[in-house]
Amino acid sequence: MTKLLILALVVLFMCGGLRAQTNVWQPSPGHTQVLIWPGTPPDAQPVAGPEYTTVTKGLLAGRPVVFVDRVSQPTMTVYSPTGTNTGVAVVVFPGGGYMELAIDLEGTEVADWLTSKGITCVLLKYRVPASGPHYDKQLDREVLPNAPMALEDAQRTVGLVRFHAAEWHIDPHKIGVLGFSAGGHLVAAMSTHFDRRLYPAVDAADKASCRPDFAVPIYPGHLWSWPGKPDDKLELNPDIATHITRRTPPTFLLQNEDDNVDNVNQALVYYIGLKNAGVPVEMHLYAQGGHGFGLRRTKLPVTGWPQLVETWLSTIGMMPD
Repeated sequence: MTKLLILALVVLFMCGGLRAQTNVWQPSPGHTQVLIWPGTPPDAQPVAGPEYTTVTKGLLAGRPVVFVDRVSQPTMTVYSPTGTNTGVAVVVFPGGGYMELAIDLEGTEVADWLTSKGITCVLLKYRVPASGPHYDKQLDREVLPNAPMALEDAQRTVGLVRFHAAEWHIDPHKIGVLGFSAGGHLVAAMSTHFDRRLYPAVDAADKASCRPDFAVPIYPGHLWSWPGKPDDKLELNPDIATHITRRTPPTFLLQNEDDNVDNVNQALVYYIGLKNAGVPVEMHLYAQGGHGFGLRRTKLPVTGWPQLVETWLSTIGMMPD
């Protein structure tokens, strides 16, 4: 990354202002976080202090953004449909550079949208920091994690959702994943790393398939850049590229050409990889919109993307017409 790109990332995720630290994040009343691991999570890494939440003083579309930091005990929160239940479920991965989680902008606000459309939302608060490919300030480059903690958490969660499908009124053949930025990379990782769990099975839920039935990476990152990669080559991250097969789920991609945090090449290289493997993929590129906007509507056309996803889910047979 260039220093200018690094600065843009910092400014964006700080949303233009300082943050006020608050207590540990809790979901809205009527919803409960559930630990996804019955004991100590696999490959647990030391975290410099307890989990905490920060709220930006800078505003995005007129509202602050809530971030969760230092997650060592990953949880999932299930949000059931508010009306007719379509049987579809989506596991949501907030972004934050694999260093923190934009828990409302790219989490609870997504749940509000999905449940209003008859879709069960499962919000994953996965482990951070340094739980996936991330920028190291001291080395001034992107590095790989000591252990793939975020991907382990994602595999576990999709398996849990499928294991509890009947109990939660979910069609086990209509479970997808949706994520933003680093969470978009996690979507791609889940779409290509589902044949083998990265951790020893802990219970019957780990025998259920963790393959998503569809995938939605929104302004994904870490797909084009990886340690040692020349920036002038349009190549897909080999950890993803070497695992794309015809079993990789149908995918919807969205990104902006003026994204100054995750270059548009992130989506382009993944699109090419999917197309070459014969995986059904739909991609939408917009000229303007930047990065990190979630579902917050502005005057820019890209922020109408949820309707595009709804239409796409119908075209692939997940949602009724």
